[in-house]
Amino acid sequence: MGDAQKYYFPTGGLPGQKEVMTQRAVFTEAYAVIPKGTMRDIVTSFLPHWDKTRAWVLARPLSGFAETFSQYIMEVSPGGGSRQPDADVRAQSVLFVTQGAGVLHLDGQAHALRAGSYAYIPGGLQWRLEAPEECLRFHWIRKLYVPVEGIARPEAFVTHEADHELHLMPDTDGAWGTTRFVEPNDLRHDMHVNIVTFQPGGVIPFEETHVMEHGLYVLEGKAVYKLNQDWVEVEAGDFMWLRAFCPQACYAGGPGPFRYLLYKDVNRHMPLGL
Repeated sequence: MGDAQKYYFPTGGLPGQKEVMTQRAVFTEAYAVIPKGTMRDIVTSFLPHWDKTRAWVLARPLSGFAETFSQYIMEVSPGGGSRQPDADVRAQSVLFVTQGAGVLHLDGQAHALRAGSYAYIPGGLQWRLEAPEECLRFHWIRKLYVPVEGIARPEAFVTHEADHELHLMPDTDGAWGTTRFVEPNDLRHDMHVNIVTFQPGGVIPFEETHVMEHGLYVLEGKAVYKLNQDWVEVEAGDFMWLRAFCPQACYAGGPGPFRYLLYKDVNRHMPLGL
């Protein structure tokens, strides 16, 4: 794990004028599929105080779409970065690097980033990011933190996927596992961003239907995913959004592992009213 080829990243560009337009994009009230073929140069965004940087916005709070988080795919060219990356002091962040190298300055300490690096940044903590010599590509997931009286806020940390074991699901013979960067019972955290891995033939053997909203970005491989009432083919580079209670299941057909970066909101009471 940790090689750049294990973490898919869009390359932009445009299809040729002779190619057919048909793609796999789906947008419904229960789920959305944003396939890799839609992530082209003309749909990138630029963010304030980010130099030599562009972003693909995968999810944002929106009526009928994501409610709890935003997710960007960031591409920082050599010499680029930001000294003021996020103006919203309420927003906590997770960064997950897919390609290249950079330096994250966090709480007075410099952290070298490479493919597979993972950083958790609490809201209000000052940080900056730079890509001195090569292009840095990463996912940036943001969520407003929900504090709880009597429970401390989580601290910042930087780690790497290679430093975390794969927790295998019971009764799966090693076919389904999760790489956890935060322990599930750590109530300081109100979101988890993990990596889920299925070996060829691995399945989610029932229709998961639960309160957690999901964002899934396929890092590697391909599978058939059950979303509400539909079976949808997905592959490396595709993004899926699932609203709360959207039924889901999965079959990983191979020939290699199927892996995705998973966001979900956790560990808090359900808000009552608006």
